[in-house]
Amino acid sequence: MEVLTEGALRTALKNTKLSKYKVRKGTIITPSARQFLKEKNIELIIGEENHINQQIYNQNDSEKSVSKPSYLCAYCGDYYEQKLEHMTHLQGNKLVYKDHPRIKFRGKLDSLQAKILEVQFMASRIKAEKLVTDLEEVLQFVRNMVRAEVLEENLSQTKLFGLEEQELRTLSHNPSLYFKIAHITPTYDMGEILVGLNSLRTAVRETEIGGIKTFRKHEVIERQDIIQALNRLSSAVYIMMLRWQTRFYK
Repeated sequence: MEVLTEGALRTALKNTKLSKYKVRKGTIITPSARQFLKEKNIELIIGEENHINQQIYNQNDSEKSVSKPSYLCAYCGDYYEQKLEHMTHLQGNKLVYKDHPRIKFRGKLDSLQAKILEVQFMASRIKAEKLVTDLEEVLQFVRNMVRAEVLEENLSQTKLFGLEEQELRTLSHNPSLYFKIAHITPTYDMGEILVGLNSLRTAVRETEIGGIKTFRKHEVIERQDIIQALNRLSSAVYIMMLRWQTRFYK
């Protein structure tokens, strides 16, 4: 059952000019909410249970019209003319709180892109153009992931550096076979680029864990495509580390 409070009204009606406010039938309206509407000379209308909460505005002194609400609250189904500051877009005009799991995951993807750009800048500064190019491909890979998540599309890209998913996994797990070196143990003196790439690799892992927290529903992962892509992206970054160590980029 919905409850209409004075605080909710003040937020919903901020910077608006109202003549009427409509709520669903059965909504509990607090005394302070009723008093607030009375003080603002706003008529309270009780609608049917399946009727959305529409706000009706004065266009001028002699004409009234029903507004077209722009934003939908994902939690209560109410519509707002203005986006609330503590909420953001989940998809289309649907608003959720900024700490919604999917919004937090998007923040992880945003931070991951920032980390890629940091390492790309390092590589550009020392003119390691091959590494810059590979990092640009990684950046686009993540941006495609963002698009797929926001638009709820399937993530179609599976290759990185021309390598299929299984090839990425195989190369990263067998450096002695394919790169003729042992697995890299990170140290402070291995150089700025390797330190940066290792930091990027850990950022990918953290993003992957964030994705699992976001999309795991009991024992089911809803976006297996995104989680698998992040897992392969971690392998790809480690391959870049191995390539740098074996002077592939120089």
